[in-house]
Amino acid sequence: MSTINFETSKQSGPHLRLAGLVGSWDGQTRTWFEKDVLADESPMRGRMNLIMDGRFLSYEYVGRINGKPFEGKMLWGYDLQNAKCQCSWVDTFHMGTGILQSTGHETSFGFSVTGQYGWPGVAELWGWRTELEIINSDQFIIRAFNISPQGEEAKATETIYHRIKS
Repeated sequence: MSTINFETSKQSGPHLRLAGLVGSWDGQTRTWFEKDVLADESPMRGRMNLIMDGRFLSYEYVGRINGKPFEGKMLWGYDLQNAKCQCSWVDTFHMGTGILQSTGHETSFGFSVTGQYGWPGVAELWGWRTELEIINSDQFIIRAFNISPQGEEAKATETIYHRIKS
């Protein structure tokens, strides 16, 4: 059982860190399909909202990749009982019709989660690690890394966001 309860977490724990991201964001996304070969760079717009009394952070985003529009949604949470960060991710480009489920931990800079994915004809699953780096109250970065079945990592996406001031 966790030593921190939900109300405490909302005031001084991982749920407070997630709540600090609530708002509207403009960013720039870079995408790599091959290791160290930038394939695309384009604007991204994101919106973060707390749901279910602050238990979860809903992140919705829209952008373009190779000139074509796409959208996505992530649901972030911190499971106090098991001391694990959790994330589910869907979008209209990378995930097709799948849902990527990832788990991980809180870090000194934010959160890091890892999940697995595959596709027909591939015998071994690949890993996908997502880092949510909180720079300050007006900037954060989401980075994702492909992890081959042999454990080799390569940056896949990076979005640097800045808060939209109203």
